[in-house]
Amino acid sequence: MNFKIDNLQYCNWSRKIFEYNRSAGLDAVHVTIVYHEDYDELLAEIKKWDTLFSENLDLIFPGKGFKDIEKAYTEKKTAIFFGFQNCSPIEDDINLVEKVHNLGCRFMQLTYNNQSLLATGCYEKIDSGVTNFGREVIREMNRVGIVIDMSHSAEKSTFDAIELSEKPIAITHANPTFWHAAKRNKSNDLLKALSESGGMLGLSLYPHHLRDNTNCTVESFCEMVAKTAEIMDLKNIGIGSDLCLDQPDTIVEWMRNGTWSKSKNYGEGSKNKPGFPKQPEWFEDARGFKNVENGLKKIGFSDSETHGILGNNWYNFYKSI
Repeated sequence: MNFKIDNLQYCNWSRKIFEYNRSAGLDAVHVTIVYHEDYDELLAEIKKWDTLFSENLDLIFPGKGFKDIEKAYTEKKTAIFFGFQNCSPIEDDINLVEKVHNLGCRFMQLTYNNQSLLATGCYEKIDSGVTNFGREVIREMNRVGIVIDMSHSAEKSTFDAIELSEKPIAITHANPTFWHAAKRNKSNDLLKALSESGGMLGLSLYPHHLRDNTNCTVESFCEMVAKTAEIMDLKNIGIGSDLCLDQPDTIVEWMRNGTWSKSKNYGEGSKNKPGFPKQPEWFEDARGFKNVENGLKKIGFSDSETHGILGNNWYNFYKSI
């Protein structure tokens, strides 16, 4: 079986988008359900998803483990795996780690851009690494089965997480800095350490993470994938598109500022550019997976290597943990 997996989307969910994902043949999608919400607000988000699942039973169902990816493939549906882009739902209570796992959380970032109770985000001037609380949470996440995600974390904190975690971690949506030097992208040394530890990198299609942003070509993206495969083992590379379809522009301000700032902080290389950037024309939604597939084959990846990048590598990662 050749699986297709997008290991990060944050869309304004609707039947239309679920249909896009099915049209793309996606067997699984890791969806962000939390940015800055606390535990009670998380419960409200899960209720919204209960409604989405009940209204779209023919397209989606909740994913809890790798066998749900196999089920989705067989039933021609998409398994939805919940993830957090911040640690806010566990507040300052380590007992909530197990509770959010029981609610379906399978990925959690230790921080989103800023310093959290667990680690340092990529927009802080000083990276003090994983905190004492962070060490305890990593141990608990390993125990219950939540993947540590360091997509928005600073470099030392990410190295710390790789070292501290007994299980491989993930960077679900980022690109290498050698290709595009966004603060959110990752250094060669970090990618080597990630790969050597068995961790996964999900390459992002979000314009602020791409060389030439919206004008990035599929050829350039696929050249980047090939060069990344010289740094990392190919089996540790997948896709985490970071698609944010149909979101109102007010959402991106909330993503960047949460409840901690009253100023306009656009971040992500988008100074004075409010709102979501336009996707490249070859990846306007998940149906662009086909363009990526063709581009990867054109640049020289074999069928099996291409299928690995498009989903099988993520499937094997899910299975291994």
